[in-house]
Amino acid sequence: MKNLTYPEMKVAITGSTGMVGKGVLLECLDDSRIEQVLVINRSSLGMDHPKLKEVLLKDFLEPSSIKDELQEIDAVFFCLGVSANGMKEEDYHKVTYDYTLKLAKSYKEVKPSGTFIYISGTGTDSSEKGRNMWARVKGKTENDLLKLGFPKAYMFRPGVIRPMRGIKSKTALYQTMYNIINPIWPVFEFLMGKNLTNTTLIGKAMINAVEKGSEETHFENPGINKLAGK
Repeated sequence: MKNLTYPEMKVAITGSTGMVGKGVLLECLDDSRIEQVLVINRSSLGMDHPKLKEVLLKDFLEPSSIKDELQEIDAVFFCLGVSANGMKEEDYHKVTYDYTLKLAKSYKEVKPSGTFIYISGTGTDSSEKGRNMWARVKGKTENDLLKLGFPKAYMFRPGVIRPMRGIKSKTALYQTMYNIINPIWPVFEFLMGKNLTNTTLIGKAMINAVEKGSEETHFENPGINKLAGK
């Protein structure tokens, strides 16, 4: 695969108010390779930074209104997502599949040379035929993203993620788990080893994937950590 290099990258991030998206945003703002960060949210992030630009998109099913902003973007980091707990498949499909593919297609139309990176999850079902609803939907989302023909498209499948830099999970159950684990993180990290990643490493891995490229298209925690240079 051709290694496309961006000396000063302009990237767009969705889901920057969530745990993973916030971690990716902070790494992008700190990285000298990133010239500009466009955050795409329904409501204002409320953050000021010289690199930061914000565009509001009230309806992710209608992303055509932000095509002009996407034209100069070298890579989209799609971190928007929801927990499937208690959701009907139709609703989960709308947020997980429809929102993602709509934005990806709009981006591809205006920047066919761009890179698209999607935050999926470990256990995603590429066959689209498994029993777990969320895994099937994620699998279809990944498969159809790869069919769009981006020169570089990567599916990140993180499993256990440690939130860094004071970031908290918006999912109450997950944050409760983090609160319990926090006092024993060193032990947890020793036991998990390369199977544990964190929000900082995910951000670094995404930036490296855009700059350096990879023959692989799917990355779980060990691959994410390696791509981040850990």
